[in-house]
Amino acid sequence: MSREPWPRQRSAPRIPQSRGGRARRAVYVLLALCAGALLLIGQPLVSTARSLTSHFATLQIGALLKGTCYLAEEIFHLESRHHGSFWRALSTCFSPGWHGPTLLICGSAYVALFSDGQPLGLHFILASLCQLLILALGLQKPSAVEMSEMSERSKQNVAHGLAWSYYVGYLKIVLPRLKKSMEEFSRGNPNLKACRKTWKLHILVPLNCDVYDDLEKADSNIQYVTDLTETTLARAGTKKRVYKHSLYTIRDEENQLWHCAVEYATPLQSLWAMSQDECAAFSREERLEQAKLFYRTLEEILKSSKECADTYRLIAYEEPEEAETHFLSREIVWHLQQEHHEEIAVLEGSHPHTPSTALDSAELSLQISVSDLPQPLRTDGF
Repeated sequence: MSREPWPRQRSAPRIPQSRGGRARRAVYVLLALCAGALLLIGQPLVSTARSLTSHFATLQIGALLKGTCYLAEEIFHLESRHHGSFWRALSTCFSPGWHGPTLLICGSAYVALFSDGQPLGLHFILASLCQLLILALGLQKPSAVEMSEMSERSKQNVAHGLAWSYYVGYLKIVLPRLKKSMEEFSRGNPNLKACRKTWKLHILVPLNCDVYDDLEKADSNIQYVTDLTETTLARAGTKKRVYKHSLYTIRDEENQLWHCAVEYATPLQSLWAMSQDECAAFSREERLEQAKLFYRTLEEILKSSKECADTYRLIAYEEPEEAETHFLSREIVWHLQQEHHEEIAVLEGSHPHTPSTALDSAELSLQISVSDLPQPLRTDGF
């Protein structure tokens, strides 16, 4: 079998990877620098210790006051949110076993080192006043990056829910049966070009969430052929629920025809609809970030699924700024050519070469936004 030229290079969309521990490492570096600066200044030890304990005590007072303010709201939701337990509500408003003891230790240390004549009570009152002013002015709100990281680490974002729902409720059902459907179709249509590496479900993930219900209207080089064998199951109370895929012919720039099962990732329609509905309070920027996170999460889920191995190909792309008539068909053909060359490499007993522009979210980086409790959809841009 002759080797064809490698597919044209393409500009892969920048899919974000999970945040690392660089922020914490930066904390340690800055901590070391501050400690070094303190040593260089040569401040007396007792004075330095008193200042440090004073600052620690002030911070703990702020945390306790903040928790108290939240508790003032939560006591009105004991039954609905905390199963009627005051102690459960208390534990959600305060970090368990930390702020109280730390404040006690800092206060005791400050008293032991106290020598400037300032009344201790006055110091705590002033510290409380400052902390309450900070809370009232909203100066302690977490930044957009902090909100993003917290929601991403806890897997509570909109995109995580959509990706898992799509996998559990659809892909986990249909993908293990796809190879059999493609084999049945290939036996019944021996005249059509067959490439076993393309016997997959090609899932389109437009990052702008613009999903066409009719692929032929999206690109005239994409033509419907037929439907593959249906899968019928009883699902969530519905008898004989039908799952099926459509087979399409894709015409490339040299008028060569390619055949594959292709469809959009339907949860993207939900992201699009949310961005159009005022009740969702979902901006265009948030939609883009959630679409990227949806792709990354779905990719991670499918890679860890043994039953879905080698039955899918995710095609993430960004629409060009200037409209291109056959952009979508070229994007699909690029992936089909990749699969075709992978099959040739296997047949020749060699390892397939992957161009540097192939999409791999583990190698790509971009700052993004992520989300046991429902999280509001607005995250101030993240």
